[in-house]
Amino acid sequence: MPFSIDPIYILILAGFVGFEIIKKVTPTLHTPLMSATNAISGISLVGSLVAAGSDHLTGQVLGFVAVTAATINVVGGFMITERMLKMFRKREKKS
Repeated sequence: MPFSIDPIYILILAGFVGFEIIKKVTPTLHTPLMSATNAISGISLVGSLVAAGSDHLTGQVLGFVAVTAATINVVGGFMITERMLKMFRKREKKS
């Protein structure tokens, strides 16, 4: 199978388009956007679990790496979302 550079172009274009779209989102919408990306990361976590259950060693290793990366992404996303939501809470007055 010959090497194709098309996937590299697609990756670069997707990264550029994604950056431009996220840059134009208003700060008020960042929290719901983070929640949506956490849901998508959860879907990728399920897919990586399926890959980790493969019969082939290569699939198991790549699946394990994908599970690790997706788990870090989901946990980090929830931590950042929690910090963002804390900014919108009313502060308690000190007596």
